[in-house]
Amino acid sequence: MARQQHTPEEKAKLVLEALRGERTINEIAAENNIHPNMLSKWKRDAETRLHTLFQDVSAKERKARKEQEAEIEELYARIGKLTTQNEWLKKKSGL
Repeated sequence: MARQQHTPEEKAKLVLEALRGERTINEIAAENNIHPNMLSKWKRDAETRLHTLFQDVSAKERKARKEQEAEIEELYARIGKLTTQNEWLKKKSGL
C-alpha cells in the first residue's frame, strides 16, 4: 500500500481541529484515514513551532546581514594580507 501524501493545508485543518479539543484525536484520525500517532505528531510539531509565527523576521534578517558583512570584512582583510605577502615574496625572489 502506497503512503498517502497530505498537503500542508490538510494538515493544518486537522491540527486546528485537534487543538480545539471538540473531538478526540482518534475520532479525527479515523474520519480522515490517518493514523492517530501521525496526527499527534503533527499537533506536537505545531505546538512547538507556534512561537515562530510571532517572531520578528526583520530582526533575523538584520542579524544575518551583520554576520555576512563581518565575514566579508574578514575576507577582504585576508585578501589584503595575502596580497602584501605575495608582493613581498615577489620582491625578495627578484621577479
